Amino acid sequence: MKRLALLGASGHGKVVADAALAAGWQSVEFFDDAWPRVSVNGHWPVSGDTAALLTRVLEFDGVLVSIGNCLARWEKQQVLRAAGARLATVVHPHACVSPFARLGAGTVVMAGAVVTVDAAVGEACIINTGATVDHDCVLAEGVHIGPGAHLSGNVIVGGCSWVGIGAAVRQGTCIGAGAMVGAGAVVVKAVGDGLTVAGCPAMPLVRI
Repeated sequence: MKRLALLGASGHGKVVADAALAAGWQSVEFFDDAWPRVSVNGHWPVSGDTAALLTRVLEFDGVLVSIGNCLARWEKQQVLRAAGARLATVVHPHACVSPFARLGAGTVVMAGAVVTVDAAVGEACIINTGATVDHDCVLAEGVHIGPGAHLSGNVIVGGCSWVGIGAAVRQGTCIGAGAMVGAGAVVVKAVGDGLTVAGCPAMPLVRI
């Protein structure tokens, strides 16, 4: 039996579990630091916290961090790698990933997503439902491309950045590390490290 452990029992985790089963994994078991208060996640049991998973990590054919928060997901992945976990990559069978694209360990590509030729997706990334990552894009570690978001060709996204639902990014644009692009934003120029941008065209949000 092909067994997958997921760290992070959330709504996002349920979607990852569903995609994993569709992709051929036969068993999914959750772990979450809210255990034992949280003992079930939808249709799947929650068996323990991170520490418990670390004691059992070699029992599983694959382990994946199913936490939506980009920085937390990347940090947990590094903990699992240090423990010798076999880091899994999950691609829903209704996603379209070019054989010439590269997906890093711990990345998930959801149903309806498209990753095209020579795109390079880093470790622990999320390409969410219906999102597109076009040719020659480069995504660093821990990036989340939200549902229905679209990256044109040659876009660069820095580590642990989040492109929100329905956003669009013009070709050749660079988004820095730790940035956040708001839902429905249209990004037509570079976004600096740590900035949050929103609107059409996307502009930095001003804190009052």
